Amino acid sequence: MPQTGNPAASLGGSGFIRSFCLLWLAGVAMRLTILAIAPVIPLVHEELGMSETQIGLLIGLPLAIFAIAAVPGSALIARTGTTFALTTGMVIAALAGAARAAAIDVWTLYAAAIATGFGVAIMQPGLPTLVRERLPTRIALGTLAYSTGMTMGSTFAPLLTIPFVLPLVGGSWRLALVFWAVPALLIVPIFILLNPKDQGRRRQAIDDASRGRWWPDWKDPLIWLLGLAFGSNSSPYFAASAFLGDYLANQGKVHLLGPALGWLNASQVLTLVVLVPIADRLQQRAWPFFVFGPAMLAAFLGLIFLSSDFGIIVSAALIGVATAVTMAALLALPPLLSASGDVARTAAGMFTISYACAIIIPTISGALWDLTAKPWTTFVPQCICAVMLTVLGAMAARFRVPVDF
Repeated sequence: MPQTGNPAASLGGSGFIRSFCLLWLAGVAMRLTILAIAPVIPLVHEELGMSETQIGLLIGLPLAIFAIAAVPGSALIARTGTTFALTTGMVIAALAGAARAAAIDVWTLYAAAIATGFGVAIMQPGLPTLVRERLPTRIALGTLAYSTGMTMGSTFAPLLTIPFVLPLVGGSWRLALVFWAVPALLIVPIFILLNPKDQGRRRQAIDDASRGRWWPDWKDPLIWLLGLAFGSNSSPYFAASAFLGDYLANQGKVHLLGPALGWLNASQVLTLVVLVPIADRLQQRAWPFFVFGPAMLAAFLGLIFLSSDFGIIVSAALIGVATAVTMAALLALPPLLSASGDVARTAAGMFTISYACAIIIPTISGALWDLTAKPWTTFVPQCICAVMLTVLGAMAARFRVPVDF
């Protein structure tokens, strides 16, 4: 098991509370601005005269950057330390998120979206590393802390922009994007105060850099196992979010879109909160995958075969529950299974592979719908992902821990 070398990682008193809040805030910052564009897309679409293809590219670009920039994020951690890399990512994501408000055409909007995605991407390998540094004896709980923050950060803007923020800023999508960038930027000084300089961790980062330990070892089966397993977790969520609206409209159930998407996301938040007291039971356990991999399969089959409103909403909620549990279990594995100094590059390799899957698999789903003219076929790849998640996730959970911990 990882060694305890950080006083803040002890589970007594304010040290634990500080570490938990630190990780939660980092998770919020990683998602708060990236999805602020989603609820104002109709306004952006109209003002900038964007086509549906251009809208799709606007959504897909950050995912591509997540995959491309994960390794540079690992390099930044190795050279400057975890805290500097995370705060740099936060600042870039917040400022670039606000810069989208200054877009004069689709190309300047794309440029700002790419920069926002880059800021988020360099944070990704930093969070598992921060968990290892701050809570080395409670890695599953630390992972749940930032996972819950990520999920809540993903929910705040889509949930609050239309009913509250847009009326507050006079209906301006530009000011709405700036509005969400402000709390994202304010998290930075709070994060720095909660995570004071630790010379030991900085020295370790410098030592790792001198050995060049930032590039993922692509020959390591662990990276591919984690990447494909996490890709099998994230792809169904992105596909469900992308295609559920058109699918329900095709079925004559457009009135279910709001409740279905609401439960898809709300069930993730509720699930992660419920998991906090039993976090240790997720740590390197196969049961989350054996239970919730099949549950995800059942949920997508429910979307395909069930026609009742209740059945569709339950299926959407079950997808959220299944992705939340298995996401938390998978995100805990890089700091648990990586040797000292390798957490960032292992996580970077995992995110590179998984987000590539999150781009490719939903694309295949859409192509199946177009080629067959049968809407239900769009969920076939997600059913396959559920099976892969069950098998690969259980294999990853039982992976042998390195001997040099």
